[in-house]
Amino acid sequence: MLFGTEFLTATNTPFSYFPIVLQMVAALGFVAITMVGTHFLGPKRKTSDKLINFESGIEQKGNARQPVAIKYFLTAILFVLFDVEVIFFYPYAVNFRELGWEGFLAMLMFVAFFVMGFIYIWKKGALMWED
Repeated sequence: MLFGTEFLTATNTPFSYFPIVLQMVAALGFVAITMVGTHFLGPKRKTSDKLINFESGIEQKGNARQPVAIKYFLTAILFVLFDVEVIFFYPYAVNFRELGWEGFLAMLMFVAFFVMGFIYIWKKGALMWED
């Protein structure tokens, strides 16, 4: 029954969220102070060289709107996919003892799905950059 005292534990009090709120206030305060500080303390010399677009020190040639190979975008999407996969390992690493063998087998299945996907994109030639 959810109406008993076991529902109201110490973890459900508003004070238990205080560290999270304190960290958010500290982070936002740091950002605000840094932005205001650099605005007032930084130099304000606007020359023609500073107002043009910076392209890593390389002179601009041609139009920046020319088509880019689809393999670049495919590689970026695949990186994000496999990078997000790693995020799901953290909860397992924290709780691996409580999850036991069932959790281990679930993680093996999770990894197996991604390995099969990696083998599929490799066989399709998505990672080949020759052309």
